[in-house]
Amino acid sequence: MAKIESLTFKQLRVLGAIAECGSLSGAAQSLGLTAPAIHAQLTQLETNLGVRLVDRGGGAPARLTKAGEVVLRAQRTIDAVLGQTIERIDALAKGHEGVVTLGVVSTGKYFAPQLVARLKEAMPGIAVMLKVGNRGEIISMMQQGLIDLAIMGRPPREPKVVAERIGAHPHVLIAPPGHPLVGRGNIDPDEILAETFLAREPGSGTRILMMRYLDRIGGGMPYEVVEIGSNETIKQAVMAGLGIALISLHTVTEELKAGRLATISADGLPIIRQWYLLQRAHEPLSPAAQRVHDFIAGERGRFLPHV
Repeated sequence: MAKIESLTFKQLRVLGAIAECGSLSGAAQSLGLTAPAIHAQLTQLETNLGVRLVDRGGGAPARLTKAGEVVLRAQRTIDAVLGQTIERIDALAKGHEGVVTLGVVSTGKYFAPQLVARLKEAMPGIAVMLKVGNRGEIISMMQQGLIDLAIMGRPPREPKVVAERIGAHPHVLIAPPGHPLVGRGNIDPDEILAETFLAREPGSGTRILMMRYLDRIGGGMPYEVVEIGSNETIKQAVMAGLGIALISLHTVTEELKAGRLATISADGLPIIRQWYLLQRAHEPLSPAAQRVHDFIAGERGRFLPHV
């Protein structure tokens, strides 16, 4: 029988450090403890839960068992909740009447700071904490109740949310200004499919949109995709002539204005999606969060970048 009342934050953090470092000695160095102390904390945690959490020994790297992975997810949730709690307490101690955590997918980082600045000006008594992450991270934070509101494209199936459209979200095909397809009309799909496409990781909303577009215009014909880890790197790679990319217009407005990038005009482009303001269904917002929600909704996308 697991002894939940015997669990400590120190034991859980030891497990998190082992998972991150891949060894007990690495965890000891990371936490500033001795290896025997790490071993003792892990042993006590396993004893309290009545299950082995880490496979170790034989010179192989320490690996979490399935039970260890379950406990690790709980440890990360606890750390995140405690971190958010400290942020909220600090804001209240500084005299704010309310604290609201706003999650924004990484594409939105190009307008989120300006939005938070508008919120601060309109509601100086409310501290708005901005959390930026990829789509999966923001959905996970919503599931864990770590954010009050979120801004993203396509609303998730889980958790259940109430979604409100707040503005258009165009996606464009970008290339260097001197690219042969720039400035042309009547571009044949085969010419587009012959290009190298630079895209984010699998599961990225923009990559999914790109693949659907290319599959539609090409009828399933193959095309080359090079995976790149961030929108900023994609932009630089396109400028360098390494390929073209389907990307959110809101990530490239400055480069288009400056002439460092150009758009390719083809049938079906730009692809217009929507930005949504999300809150968890069946969970009423705090008065402060409701005020922030109403302000963002009332802006009707005026805070979004445009060329």
